[in-house]
Amino acid sequence: MASTRSAGLVLGLGIGGFIDGIVLHQLLGWHHMLSGWYPHDERINMIGDGSFHLGCLVLVCVGIGLLSRTGPNPGRELFGWIVAGWGAFNLVEGLIDHQILGVHHVRQGPGRLGWDLSFLALGAILVAVGVLLARRRVPVPA
Repeated sequence: MASTRSAGLVLGLGIGGFIDGIVLHQLLGWHHMLSGWYPHDERINMIGDGSFHLGCLVLVCVGIGLLSRTGPNPGRELFGWIVAGWGAFNLVEGLIDHQILGVHHVRQGPGRLGWDLSFLALGAILVAVGVLLARRRVPVPA
């Protein structure tokens, strides 16, 4: 039997990636997956974004598969681990893609380090809130 924690974290990684890709890449147009390396190649950036979204879809499908093996009614614990997984996505993506590899930044131009650091801070907050939600014991009425 899979744990609610593993199902929630994997779902949160995938959902966090989708939120990043849909909001920052597509709706706001602040960056693309490979815009730091290929700032003027629309085709490569489109392929990079599509590959990124495909990876997010795989994570969500794996998370659903794990969730189906957790047993009945994971409720609040699952929600907490999904939030923590979203935060983990931000931390990993922010450190690796933004800082180490420089494949893109949250928002190019002046103040980009501030945007990148805010993205990392949001990730840390989401992890902390998610873990608190997942671990908080709700009293069962007698």
